[in-house]
Amino acid sequence: MAEQEPGCLHGKKQLPAFTWEVRANDRSYHRQFKKRFAFCLSKQKYAGNAIKTAKYNVFTFLPLNLYEQFHRMANIYFVFVIFLQAFPAISTLPWYPLLFPLSCLLVIRGVRDLIDDIGRHQSDRNINSRPCEILCGKSFRWRKWRDIRVGDIVRLRKESLVPADMLLLCSSEPSSLCYVETTDIDGETNLKFRQALLVTHQELVREESMAAFDGRVTCEEPNSRMHSFTGTLAWRGQTYPLDSERILLRGCRLRNTDLCYGLVIYAGFDSKIMRNCGKIKRKKTKLDRMMDRLVIIIFVVLLVMSLCLAIASGFWAKMFQEKHSYLSAFYKHTTPAQQAFFNFWGFTILLSIIIPMSMYIMFEFIYLVNSCFINWDLEMYYAAKDIPAQARSTSLNDQLGQIEYIFSDKTGTLTQNMMSFKKCCVNGAVYGNLCRDSRDKHPRVRNSPLSWNMGPDEKSDFCDVTLLEAAQRDKDPVLREFLRLLALCHTVMVEEKGDQLVYQAASPDEEALVLAARNLGYVFLARTQDTITISELGKKRVYKVLAMLDFNSDRKRMSVLVRDPQGTIRLYTKGADTVILERLQSRGPNETFTERALDRFAEETLRTLCLACKEVSEVEYSDWSRRHREASILLQGRARELDKLYEEMEQNLQLLGATAIEDKLQDGVPETIQLLKLGNIKVWVLTGDKRETAVNIGYACKLLTDDMEILEEKEISEILEAHWVSNNNSSGNGEAQSSSRLSQQHLKASQHKKRALIISGDFLDKILHTGEVLKEERRLWQRLPCCRAAGSELQGSLVEKAFVDLATSCQAVICCRVTPKQKALMVQLVKKHKKAITLAIGDGANDVNMIKTADIGVGINGLEGAQAVQCSDYALAQFSYLQRLLLVHGRWAYLRICKFLRCFFYKTFAGLMAQVWFAFHSGFTAQPLYEGWFLALYNIFYTAYPVLSMGLLEQDVSAKKSLEFPELYVVGQQDELFNYRVFGITLLHGVSTSLASFYIAFWAFRDHVGSKAVGDYESFAVTVATSALLSVLMEFILDTKFWTVLSFAMVAASLLLFCLFSFLTQSIGAFRIAPAIFCFPDATRNALTDPYVLLVVLLSLVVNTIPSLTIHLYHTMAGKTTIQQKTRLKAKQAPEPSVELRAHVPRGSFHRRSSYAFSHQEGYAGLITRGDSLRAGAARPGLLHPEMQTWALSSPPSPSP
Repeated sequence: MAEQEPGCLHGKKQLPAFTWEVRANDRSYHRQFKKRFAFCLSKQKYAGNAIKTAKYNVFTFLPLNLYEQFHRMANIYFVFVIFLQAFPAISTLPWYPLLFPLSCLLVIRGVRDLIDDIGRHQSDRNINSRPCEILCGKSFRWRKWRDIRVGDIVRLRKESLVPADMLLLCSSEPSSLCYVETTDIDGETNLKFRQALLVTHQELVREESMAAFDGRVTCEEPNSRMHSFTGTLAWRGQTYPLDSERILLRGCRLRNTDLCYGLVIYAGFDSKIMRNCGKIKRKKTKLDRMMDRLVIIIFVVLLVMSLCLAIASGFWAKMFQEKHSYLSAFYKHTTPAQQAFFNFWGFTILLSIIIPMSMYIMFEFIYLVNSCFINWDLEMYYAAKDIPAQARSTSLNDQLGQIEYIFSDKTGTLTQNMMSFKKCCVNGAVYGNLCRDSRDKHPRVRNSPLSWNMGPDEKSDFCDVTLLEAAQRDKDPVLREFLRLLALCHTVMVEEKGDQLVYQAASPDEEALVLAARNLGYVFLARTQDTITISELGKKRVYKVLAMLDFNSDRKRMSVLVRDPQGTIRLYTKGADTVILERLQSRGPNETFTERALDRFAEETLRTLCLACKEVSEVEYSDWSRRHREASILLQGRARELDKLYEEMEQNLQLLGATAIEDKLQDGVPETIQLLKLGNIKVWVLTGDKRETAVNIGYACKLLTDDMEILEEKEISEILEAHWVSNNNSSGNGEAQSSSRLSQQHLKASQHKKRALIISGDFLDKILHTGEVLKEERRLWQRLPCCRAAGSELQGSLVEKAFVDLATSCQAVICCRVTPKQKALMVQLVKKHKKAITLAIGDGANDVNMIKTADIGVGINGLEGAQAVQCSDYALAQFSYLQRLLLVHGRWAYLRICKFLRCFFYKTFAGLMAQVWFAFHSGFTAQPLYEGWFLALYNIFYTAYPVLSMGLLEQDVSAKKSLEFPELYVVGQQDELFNYRVFGITLLHGVSTSLASFYIAFWAFRDHVGSKAVGDYESFAVTVATSALLSVLMEFILDTKFWTVLSFAMVAASLLLFCLFSFLTQSIGAFRIAPAIFCFPDATRNALTDPYVLLVVLLSLVVNTIPSLTIHLYHTMAGKTTIQQKTRLKAKQAPEPSVELRAHVPRGSFHRRSSYAFSHQEGYAGLITRGDSLRAGAARPGLLHPEMQTWALSSPPSPSP
């Protein structure tokens, strides 16, 4: 889909090329540029906005789909056999019985691919047909997204999606602010703001000025870097710098902004989100790839056997002609060599049914039905939103049972992206221990008379009767100041919709705190540039804002300096406990109790925050305010001087208390991760969120525990450096040995100390660019001249391998601040260096590339749009359903497919290898042993149904036991149920069965004829066929672990169909009609009515069954337990630990994780104090500027036909 960005995996990181020039309102300029994309073909440099994610069209479907299908070796093999059968001189079987099932198989798979692609076409049409307003001439007209071109000016309205990457020109908000929600891109629901340049905000105030705008943007070429943009705007002889704060990305949604206008910079596949989507890859399972190799092996063995038999036929023909010269007239037109040549192809055709077409048709049917089982599973049905599980791909089910690594997004996948105020500690008391049910138990809570709470927040599940009553009594001054701080110290914007207050926050934490204060009687009502209005227990109070001390990642706190209605100046501060506690005036019992409460909150993985305040004198404020004004106008060192002033003011604080906020996980996430860990599945979290937030969620979902050693980026650099040194010193030992040694060292260390790896996207980017993280230290590379001489690709591969070895030796890996492309590269690295089966799960458009790259892609069908689901192989409503998808459906699917393959190969070898043994006694003439109808129906009717039943319904343990003992999942990861060894054993078992069936009958028919004339060739063939068939069915009966009515019916049906078709194809009437086709008249009836033949069949059945019974008995007598028995024994000896793990050591302040200090965004306080984010009182919604009333509020033109 999107072109790969150059140098994304190896080589030096390339600087962006500023060769992308966009001219406003000038389509003709952009049309003149072309670029070459294949051979001498060229296309437009500036792409249109239409997207195409479908693989096929009307003309390419047939050739491209056939090309993809014939990547399967089995299809090539069947075409080759059909080609041979088309020559009568060498054909021993007709060609049409094989052509029909092959055609059916190709049609079934083609229709499945076509249905999937039709869905992609429909999605493309829906997206490309979305309406938008484009400036055409001097007015805006309604058009479709696909009509947008680079350089167009687009008008967006509230709640609309951004159709392309655009430069924000102006908006209806003050200072041309624009609020956007990036839910569809990264799953985050908190608002982000963008702001237009001052010059475009002031000048572009009418449609006429928009139409006359001729600015020229010069920027970097289209790329996948979501969080960066560099360029300039040249207009009217001036040049203005542009960055990502001026850009609206495709897929964002406009919020709290009535109108905005943008200049299209990147359109369609050149947009950043589409650059991160990656290409559609055709996924094949591990068993599929193994089957391709087995087909090649079997075909080679088949050719060798045919060659040996053909050579033997040549020698036999020569001996026969020499011994029986009187028959020379029959051989005068052929020589032994010619006979051997024709017999070679005859044997090739005769033995080709060892790889039966029916197996692949049943494959598709089993995959389809197992996918239906996933769709029908009520345990994975999310009733709250009526969302069932959905298997969007029907050919990957068995690989669900072999997953080794899960790569998960955080926001919207592990979490609900909802913050909930859970607990607080105020003045030595902890509140918030009651649950939601207390509303029903306490009528005063349910029917609260707090009329000042303008609509309690339904999302909050915090309710504590004690705290509510204390707030209502208003007797505790500390509690009063605590709640007042929550209502005053924030950057939340408020909007009235009817009689409801709607809060819009830059961070969900901020919103949760303000909502908690509102529910307790302290309601944030309004704000202006220099005032905040709140309602305290129903009394409206206006506070004058003297200064806002903004948050940044170094300060980890924010403060607001206000003058209350009584004229007292107070400072309210909230922030991380590590920075608040060290700024307290004194430490007493309350402070000690609060610290203990913080530890308790942190142990519950709640995100903690400390609140403090102090009273400021007029003299102190006057002096500080003067110096603050002076620092605010400095041209150099402004930020540093302001930080010093903030630090000075935020001293000698009085602690009010602490809050605990829960970043709500989806239901069952910790339990699911624990089960997956027990199943030897490693979970890696890849998120675009900040490091501390990601770590907090890691603890909350039990991915991280307190006894883990966290490897930071500096330690990782040292470990990789040590690897380089050891690799250099061990010259000649090679990459594999040194990497293996590194992995072994850390695995040994991990036995004594659990480790977790936490890295950022920037650090990962350096690793992926040929070890630049080591290069920066300027010490390692000077020691390694041999590495300098090596090619950059080899160096990059060494660093990648070392990093992957280190990461996979850790119990948990968290990557934060990663781009969508980096997520896909992490998956690609593990697949490349570990050859492991991977699963990626996410819910947003930023997870699409990762989902496409992984072996299995799972989309969360949630609130964040359908991009992830549309590109996924499986869709779930909740992360917790992953445990059932893998540990139950995945493991069962793997078990069923493996048993199906084993049984199918066994029955094929057991029934059809007798053709080879018969050749030794038929002069190597390639004469079929069996009746042609038996060969045709053996794999379709006689033995197919029991194997099909096994592939559909087989279970070793129930679903409940599968979840109780997740260790059973390891079998699939280690390929224990079907591998080359298992295939070899199956081959030997089938060969031994065919040998016994053939030679017992051969021995019986050689020297004895029964009471009837059954010593003929037809009776012998029927005896061998019946012996082999019954032996195969008995083996199926012994191998089936889970019996159902269908299982019994399938075995019975096989026997009945054998009797029925034998009667029909061997009837005298059929023989009279077509003796060449029905050439075994009454053979089965004559043979099987002879007691002697029945005893021979019984003897063959006993001989073939004894080995299987002996092996089962040996395992029982020798005490060789199965995995299930080992698991149950382990469970009895050491019960499974509870999912709720406790810390091994008490967590001190160092372990606390503050919510506010890590999730809030910098910059909103500045917007508020400048008044940029506040509408003027006279302004009405929908205005660009007050002077633009006439056209900004005009109704949109009707869409053009």
